[in-house]
Amino acid sequence: MRLQVKGKNVEVSASVREYAEKRLSKLERQLADPTQVEVELAMERNPAIAENHVAEGTIWTKGPTLRAREAATGWEASIDQLVDKLERQVVRYREKRQKHTKGGNHGRTRVEPALDEAGPSEPRLVKTKRFAMKPMSAEEASLQLELVGHDFFVFVNAESGEINVVYRRNDGDYGLIEPEA
Repeated sequence: MRLQVKGKNVEVSASVREYAEKRLSKLERQLADPTQVEVELAMERNPAIAENHVAEGTIWTKGPTLRAREAATGWEASIDQLVDKLERQVVRYREKRQKHTKGGNHGRTRVEPALDEAGPSEPRLVKTKRFAMKPMSAEEASLQLELVGHDFFVFVNAESGEINVVYRRNDGDYGLIEPEA
């Protein structure tokens, strides 16, 4: 496994680099040899964001490219969260790959894990919300977004009559999604 830890407009100290390498070495057992792993550390400049230490990880495998992004109040916490998320993705990727191997299980007997031993399950839908949507402009929707404190806001565009989504971008600005039929 080739590992690269770099900073984006941030100088990465030797201790943080060693910590990241130590934590990411857990993934080495589960990945093939020619795999490349890259971790990019960045600092959010927005003072309103408390969790401003951002760790982004990319794993290039023979199949898909696995990516994760985590933010926390310190480098160690963000790296820990990133490694946990990447580890879940690698396990899911390996399980899918094992299911789809050509020729079945090659004479091996598959042992199903007991319910107690099962790892984290797939994300599932746990809540449904219903609310009335009044027509509004994109600017008004961005103000509503700030009031509710979410990352996105669904609204009916007063100009087009279509359902649109306004969302908060990583750089602190807003984006607008206008679906086309």
